Amino acid sequence: MSRIYLQGPLIIGGGLAGLSAALAASPAPTLVISPAPLLEAASSAWAQGGVAAALSRDDAPALHLKDTEAAGAGLVDHAAAETLTDEGRATVEWLASLGAPFDRDAGGEFAVSLEAAHSRARVARVGGDGAGRAILSALVASVRASGHVTVWEDARLRALIQDASGRVRGAVIEHGGRRVEVLAPATVLATGGAGGLFGETTTPVALKGEGMALAWAAGAEILDPEFVQFHPTAMDVGLDPMPLATEALRGEGARLIDRDGVFLLGEADDADLKPRDIVARAVHAARASGRGAFLDARTAIGAHFPTGFPAVFAACLRAGLDPRETPIPVSAAAHYHMGGIAADPDGRTGLEGLFAVGECAATGVHGANRLASNSLLEAAAFGRRTGRAAAACGLVKGPVIVGRVVEDLPAAAHAELRAAMSADCGVVRDAEGLTRLVALIDRLETAHGAPPALVAARLVAEAALARRESRGGHYRADYPDTAPHAAHTRLVKREVESTSRPVAVLA
Repeated sequence: MSRIYLQGPLIIGGGLAGLSAALAASPAPTLVISPAPLLEAASSAWAQGGVAAALSRDDAPALHLKDTEAAGAGLVDHAAAETLTDEGRATVEWLASLGAPFDRDAGGEFAVSLEAAHSRARVARVGGDGAGRAILSALVASVRASGHVTVWEDARLRALIQDASGRVRGAVIEHGGRRVEVLAPATVLATGGAGGLFGETTTPVALKGEGMALAWAAGAEILDPEFVQFHPTAMDVGLDPMPLATEALRGEGARLIDRDGVFLLGEADDADLKPRDIVARAVHAARASGRGAFLDARTAIGAHFPTGFPAVFAACLRAGLDPRETPIPVSAAAHYHMGGIAADPDGRTGLEGLFAVGECAATGVHGANRLASNSLLEAAAFGRRTGRAAAACGLVKGPVIVGRVVEDLPAAAHAELRAAMSADCGVVRDAEGLTRLVALIDRLETAHGAPPALVAARLVAEAALARRESRGGHYRADYPDTAPHAAHTRLVKREVESTSRPVAVLA
């Protein structure tokens, strides 16, 4: 296996978080690793809503912070969330300076929309529902034009490299049909979420929590992995992944109904704008009871669909459905992973030399339930902070230890895992289902070893089994009440004889 040495950061992931970090690392020479061509297989590019920030005269970062903490159900880190919301406007302005074509009002200010659980309209959008791709396209152009960033596309993270002290010194990267040991002063994981572990998901299926799994195997702390956000309005039209019907539709008056036209969450005008976990459970319950769940935008959007929400409109037409005339069938689907690698706003983890940012990280800003459109804000704001911090790391010399390279989970086994994760670790969970899921993971591990996807699934399942309460995105039918004290789940690898298993500790 060949070896190369970098003078600057190694960034693994080509989404909004990874590219923001790469640009901010200037002038340090930076290598970005992406498993697919930039703009493909990144959840950032699929985001429809926009970037949440206090941009209007009647808004303020303190109000944004209050809404973020309320949605997070007691587990939001106040200092981290305050940093995030304070940097909201500056982050949107930075993205605009790179060419992100945010919608503007008649006065030239950022046009903002209302989304669930926000007390103000504060979501900056692009073309109605095209924010993610437009913003990421601007960053891709900036990265390609920069003189300090090199991009390896079609490259996969296969293992982390450490030294005897545990410091992360780089990674094994598979690129161009060969494996290369890449040593760097700082290694940044921006590997995205874990939606691909679920059979019903709105994210690229390739995102299987592998960065989280490899970080855990290296000794990093994993925070709150049981908290998965299920988006209540994934379009149930037989596609995998499931197209998303953005929350902004409900912000403009679209309503959730059953097949008889009865409102799922009540008749109040704002009934459908509750936090996502509440809306997702209502959709799940309606479908489970046989009533069905549909998003009715005929009156609220109607003829404006093609121009107001072109991405959703196109997805509907591809499925043979005209949302101007027919309600959209919807289902709750895995959408965002609130948990992940414990990290601070500068991306620092508990392992020297290892940084984590974006959806693979758990900085505490989302708590148990992410506030709508805070994800793109976090990716860009904390991506910039992480890039600067990683670029400041100095070279480290000495021998290294290359982690064990594990092959991918075979396709048939992955499909079996996805079905079980959605069935037993989905919107509604209980001990019986979670125990059944862990047994399946045991069986797959016996047959296939410990590929990162299986390790990630085990981290989520074991933590969900250990949390005997309902809070935010984690709902236990057998423990429906919320505990009076909000506790985090912290998982750190512990060696037991020749094997290691995650041990969930709530603290």
